[in-house]
Order: sequence, then structure tokens, then C-alpha cells
Amino acid sequence: MTDKPDPKQADKLRNIGPKSAAWLRQVGLRTREDLAAAGTVEAFMRVKRAGFKPTLNLLYAIEGALQDCHWQEISDERRSELILAADAATALLPPPRYKPAAAPVTTTQMAREEESIAMPTLFDEPADRD
Repeated sequence: MTDKPDPKQADKLRNIGPKSAAWLRQVGLRTREDLAAAGTVEAFMRVKRAGFKPTLNLLYAIEGALQDCHWQEISDERRSELILAADAATALLPPPRYKPAAAPVTTTQMAREEESIAMPTLFDEPADRD
């Protein structure tokens, strides 16, 4: 038997599962070199701009893939840097199409029971019956 590398394994990156790999391929990031050239945050933002809903786990997974370590080994300081950079890039995105921009939240206060108008209930007797 020869020890030829499996072609499917050659492109496999650490931390990147099938769904994440599919997202990355769809945004043009097919190799480790493509990923390194784009950088962690830009790769994450490409996936986000494509309409997918990536979580911070993808951000950490990409960083881990580029650093060749498990994503949980990324320091808290580096995670904070990545989150700040991703949040800044997300703030520059245009609002989603066909969805209204989020409006301010308002609070509605209900009147107290004694202040409210008495509504007849199902068990109230009609007033004209004696």
C-alpha cells in the first residue's frame, strides 16, 4: 500500500466542518492560501455578506485554521480583537433588503384594572332580565 494523501483530506482545514467549508467555497475561498490572503475577519464577512448566518464559532474556527490550532485554544484577548473587528465590519454593511430597519422599542403600559372600562363577561346577566 502507498501512503498517497487523500485528495479530499488535502483541502481539509482544521476546525472547518462541511457546512463551513461549503460556505467558504461559495464565497470563493477554496484553499488555505485563499483563506490566509483574505484574513480571518474578511473571510467571515464574505460569508456574512453572502447571506449566510455565521456565528462567532466560524470566526474562531477560521482563526484556528489559519493558526493551525483548535479554535478553543485561541486566547481571550485574540477573540476580543476578532469580535471588535467583525462588529466594526458588520456596522458598515447596508441594511438587509426587503426588511424595514429596526424601529426603536416602545413600552406600552396597560391601565390598572380599576381604571379600565368594565367589559361584560360571558357569565354576566343581561341588564334587561328580571
